[in-house]
Amino acid sequence: MALHRADIPAAVTDLLFAGTAIPAHPLALNASRQFDPLRQRALSRYYIDAGSGGLAVGVHATQFEIRDVGLYEPVLESAMETANDWTPIGGARPLIMVAGLAGGTAQAVQEARTAVSMGYHAGLLSLAAMKGSSDEELIAHCEAVAAEMPVVGFYLQPAVGGIHLSVDFWRRFAQIDNVIAVKTAPFNRYRTLDVIRGVVEAGAEERVAIYTGNDDHIVLDLLEPFTSLRDGREVRVRIRGGLLGHWSVWTKRAVEQLARIHTAIDTGVIDADLLALNSKITDCNRAVFDVENDFAGCIPGCHEILRRQGLLEGTWCLNPAENLSPGQAEELDRVQAGYPEMNDDAFVAANLDRWLA
Repeated sequence: MALHRADIPAAVTDLLFAGTAIPAHPLALNASRQFDPLRQRALSRYYIDAGSGGLAVGVHATQFEIRDVGLYEPVLESAMETANDWTPIGGARPLIMVAGLAGGTAQAVQEARTAVSMGYHAGLLSLAAMKGSSDEELIAHCEAVAAEMPVVGFYLQPAVGGIHLSVDFWRRFAQIDNVIAVKTAPFNRYRTLDVIRGVVEAGAEERVAIYTGNDDHIVLDLLEPFTSLRDGREVRVRIRGGLLGHWSVWTKRAVEQLARIHTAIDTGVIDADLLALNSKITDCNRAVFDVENDFAGCIPGCHEILRRQGLLEGTWCLNPAENLSPGQAEELDRVQAGYPEMNDDAFVAANLDRWLA
């Protein structure tokens, strides 16, 4: 049965539009590159206890290859079961559950149906498989998926498979009734403005929540008021929260940073230390995402942080060729030593046994 945005619990919708931290959930594998359900569950428990507002599962950070080895459903089931069964630190609270949707129209529609059957609230729709399609074809694809469940648009950076999407595409996309949000992650200021302009031109800024996926510009994306024009008048829009691969590590700190940003916006007091946090986080992300090697080690980089904390046993990916790049471990050493306030190692150490139980 299809899910409409009106069917999402009000507390979940309110959280989405208030703005929250949603980590992109990695995949736990053992040394044989087989699924490790114990550590997959531990990761979900960690994110929930760290204060995340939800989980994004089956997305780029989870490795798109899960679809090729029969892991799409088990991974989604694991996260949903944990979200339903785990009582987080501080007590139960709403969680936004987002399922990654990929492939051509038939595949994406089937994945949406699977996600709805498990209780997911929205689908993060990757268009990477639609490379070469016209705007008309892309919109038809999005409409078909949105007929099954609420959709979060995804502007993925080209370095990891994304495609260029026009302002006109984003305007038409934002007009689709069952679109509830956009994750803007082109790692490009101009392309980010294209998303905002499209949403504003569609008159959808109060109906479509914009989230940052720009791991290279997190703090300023969240702090900055964006201005776009509609009918000759300025419309001011804010990016409400983040759905980020970078927030799959040091997640408790990410939650605290987002709360600090929201407080600054509410009070109108934005100090230099908060502005400086942007470059610190970007420098950390440079190491985690392996910018030196054009993002080749971005997923193993996240895994390495989690391995050092004991949440994962190794950095293994489904693709044996996907590993830490030469020099990446040393870069991680550098940022961990240089920015000790960015990690949540003590929090993980205090709770790891509970999460692995």
